[in-house]
Amino acid sequence: MIPYLDLQSQYRSIRPEVEKAVLDVLASGQYVLGAPVEDFEKRFARTCGVRHCVAVNTGTSALHLALLAAGIGPGDEVITIPMTFMATVAAIVYTGAKPVLVDIDPHSWTMDPAKVEAAITPRTKAILPVHLHGQMADMAPLLDIARAHGLTLIEDACQAHGARYRGQTAGSLGDAGCFSFYPGKNLGAAGEGGALVTDRDDIAEKARLLRDWGQTVRYRHDVMAFNYRMDAIQGAVLGVKLSHLDGWTEARRAAAAQYDEHLADGGMALPARIEGRRHVYHVYAVCVPERDRIRGLLNEAGVSTGIHYPIPIHLQPACADLGYGPGDFPVTEQFARETLSLPIFPEMTGEQIADAAKALRSAVATLAG
Repeated sequence: MIPYLDLQSQYRSIRPEVEKAVLDVLASGQYVLGAPVEDFEKRFARTCGVRHCVAVNTGTSALHLALLAAGIGPGDEVITIPMTFMATVAAIVYTGAKPVLVDIDPHSWTMDPAKVEAAITPRTKAILPVHLHGQMADMAPLLDIARAHGLTLIEDACQAHGARYRGQTAGSLGDAGCFSFYPGKNLGAAGEGGALVTDRDDIAEKARLLRDWGQTVRYRHDVMAFNYRMDAIQGAVLGVKLSHLDGWTEARRAAAAQYDEHLADGGMALPARIEGRRHVYHVYAVCVPERDRIRGLLNEAGVSTGIHYPIPIHLQPACADLGYGPGDFPVTEQFARETLSLPIFPEMTGEQIADAAKALRSAVATLAG
């Protein structure tokens, strides 16, 4: 079986470094925040090309704090997309604001800037594009719209560690960028983790206050806040893995290039290669007719796959109160019906890629008759 993801292979490649880092934390007796987290924050900020990184317990918390630190609250509206993980809209709802959805672009599968202007109302306070699958949204027009209307722009970069747009790194273009370090991400912790990055001193200061019970000094709580702190062990593991991120990213990009070659003219839509954008392929998704049947054939052939995401946000039962329904976002809905995520991880061999691609082409051909 070709696995969708192989975290055990990654661990074996860095086992001595990870185990030393973890044992050092255990020996220190300091298990929450502390030196490993501070060191990771400094290094990840440099990686993203910004001055501040605030490490937290999840990517969801990073989004929540970024919105709160930017002043988003009850009565406000935040524009985002329906093709994303639930955390994107949940973080908006947690602030008391309302998510307002716009459709995705059929080429990049990210927020369609042409749809944003019409969604702006007097209550709109922020735009929250999602860098889906490791492909950055078209940031230039989105930034122009944000500036023209005085809106905050927060990047959901939870799938885009190291991605670039016109030479700038994900997380560095908006007022803040948010990352997840869930184990399966391109940069994954040994558990949960997240971070907010920003060049704005006010957002960084507010986020640091809010992640640690609103304490300016120990046991003095200036505001009602949260326990969103990162564990020291996660900071230590992430510090080790950060040193390998560039190499892993290039391996993912090489795997994607091989898929592109094997699947060209195979009767399916492949991830877009867009000039000026560096895709980091957290997910390598294709769009195929009769996706579920094809997925079944691939499973029979020994190829594991995923779907990101089968039910768009506006059709989720938990989001019924947003007031949307079937047909409201046709590009997203077609994508949700057809998208299929193929195995991709840095340790994947050329033979595995070729076998997975061959199985997919065969499945598509079989169903085409």
